[in-house]
Amino acid sequence: MSAHRACQIAALVVSLLFLTSYLIYHYHHGATRFLGTGVVRPVYFTLLISHTILALVIVPLVTISFYRAFRGDFIRHRRIARVTLPLWLYVSITGVIVYLMLYQIYPHG
Repeated sequence: MSAHRACQIAALVVSLLFLTSYLIYHYHHGATRFLGTGVVRPVYFTLLISHTILALVIVPLVTISFYRAFRGDFIRHRRIARVTLPLWLYVSITGVIVYLMLYQIYPHG
């Protein structure tokens, strides 16, 4: 149980640090245009849109999950964590894919 708690707190801290750095970067840099063409373009935008929407949805879910665990309300914590975890994983994985597509696979010259 303590290993689970430590891992989840670490995941939350790393996610908050990433979110902070992401927001600061995009505040100063602005948007980056996707340069891919053809069939990859709708694939990219489908991933981006689903990632963005679920990234917004995940914030209250993570907050509620963390709060319930912190308060020791583990029955209700487990109930919401069953939804939170797969969405958090999806947001994390699609974020990496969007990054790779935008900056590595179809980079700006």
